[in-house]
Amino acid sequence: MNVSASSWLIILLAILASNLPFLNERCFALISMRRFPIKPFWLRLIELIGFYFVLGALAFALESLTGNRFIQTWEFYAVTACLFIVLAFPGFIFRYLKKRHV
Repeated sequence: MNVSASSWLIILLAILASNLPFLNERCFALISMRRFPIKPFWLRLIELIGFYFVLGALAFALESLTGNRFIQTWEFYAVTACLFIVLAFPGFIFRYLKKRHV
């Protein structure tokens, strides 16, 4: 896989992974939540952080496969975490701010 294709793959997966905690009621989109009928906000945040690290590991693996692995400092991780939160905004709006017409 070339660098351009892997970059677009990571971007598309980041959009999907950042919105996934807000679009379903299962924990990490796999585990049924019988204890909570509606998933609490703190659990959605834990999922968001977990998906960030999973996607980061996938991006690291794809970068290593291309042979150009670069050393990253804290600034890189701060910017990518903020970008991941910004990408989660549509899912947050859909879950918490959209008016429900009954």
